[in-house]
Amino acid sequence: MKTARQSKIIELIEKNDIETQEELAGLLIQAGFKTTQATISRDIRELKLTKVAADNGRQKYIMIRSGESQVAEKYIRVLCDGLVSIDMAQNIIVIKTVSGMAMAVGAAIDSLHIENVAGCIAGDDTVMCVVKTVSDTEKAVDRIKKFVAANRK
Repeated sequence: MKTARQSKIIELIEKNDIETQEELAGLLIQAGFKTTQATISRDIRELKLTKVAADNGRQKYIMIRSGESQVAEKYIRVLCDGLVSIDMAQNIIVIKTVSGMAMAVGAAIDSLHIENVAGCIAGDDTVMCVVKTVSDTEKAVDRIKKFVAANRK
């Protein structure tokens, strides 16, 4: 039962932007799984789920694949510590960083897999992210800002 429930949790978070344990519990119940908040909390911990900023201004659960957890935490730290400012020009996001941190911040941005970001190019203290369309650039900037705000201490 545990394996089936956890498989369903993974399926649900990949198909839906789920922000809370209550939302997850509701979807599990709809799928035929009787569960408690304590069980869901335990499953989240065991599956190593984490929250990231979603495009809609909320947060959502995602799964960090095995071996990626420590790397993801390092990228989060690098992004939050290295980012100085973020701006946009048409379909380009310009990120100013602490001197020498641009490549690491660019790699961190790439690791977020932000929708419609084609890629990043980094110098010493500046990262240029190319977004596929002008209309998606503002959404990508907002997502990066929300991610940093949610993870800065």
